[in-house]
Amino acid sequence: MEITVRGRPLDDGLARNAARLAPEIERDLRERMESCPELFPRAPMGPVAERLSRAIAYGAPWHTAAELRTSARTSLWIFAVDWLVDHRATGADEVAGIVERCTAVAEGHAPSDPLSRFLADLRADLAAEAPAFAEYEPVWREELLRMLRAMRREWHWKARLALDASRAGGASAPAAAEDARDPVPTTLDGYLVIADNFGSAWVNVAHWIAVGDAGVFAHLDVLRRASRVVQDALRLLNDLATGDRETVWNDINAVALGVPAEDVRARIDELADETERILAPLRRDCPQGANYLSQQFQWSRDFYGQGHDYWGTL
Repeated sequence: MEITVRGRPLDDGLARNAARLAPEIERDLRERMESCPELFPRAPMGPVAERLSRAIAYGAPWHTAAELRTSARTSLWIFAVDWLVDHRATGADEVAGIVERCTAVAEGHAPSDPLSRFLADLRADLAAEAPAFAEYEPVWREELLRMLRAMRREWHWKARLALDASRAGGASAPAAAEDARDPVPTTLDGYLVIADNFGSAWVNVAHWIAVGDAGVFAHLDVLRRASRVVQDALRLLNDLATGDRETVWNDINAVALGVPAEDVRARIDELADETERILAPLRRDCPQGANYLSQQFQWSRDFYGQGHDYWGTL
């Protein structure tokens, strides 16, 4: 795929830097995965380190590998929690337990399982290496909890869909799957309520804290607003590209919920325009933060637009 920054091909210097960064980032991610095999089974996680490392490197090729380590490891952790919630949890209590244990670690308590230990490592690394974490830890924690709660809500929607399907087939289903107070959405706006389950807004905050750019912190509120708009778009780009896999895996997907694909594409275009409207005033005073989000959007649009996916097969 052609690698671009804000829709334009990378210059030679950035392209060389990204090509150098990607293998270095990949080695670090593979070491993390090999140290936690229970979180990263070869199937379907085999391609994740290579594909994710390219996204991180080419998404911000003006950084060093050290500056990108936090965003890479944080992104990798999301694959683990997504795997456990979406594909390993067998009941609402199990999902709630995952959220509770991770919430406890985010609040400074000791970890109790491999997933929460990995999260504790992420938190400890930021606390030790990023001076800004002392001030912005509440922001980091808020974004993490938004993601976890959205994942939990998605699990309940999936359980509700399974309950409806079982009733339609005349079979019985566990009453715990029923929650009439939170029906499965059939509109794009309703679906995007859980876009935080994608996790990019949390990754972005972790990255900004790790890098410690004063211009970013001066405009953090606006950048977080733009980050959430980008996250909505990435959620939808993923849905368009991975619909076949998500159908097999019984994952929630905007198109599968009945939203026409053309409406999803139109919303992505609207979100792209909104992102640039928010970021335009920051181009002069906060170029690092603005370019980071623009490039994240463009990389993902290219990646998913060509039908790529980070996961392998089960």
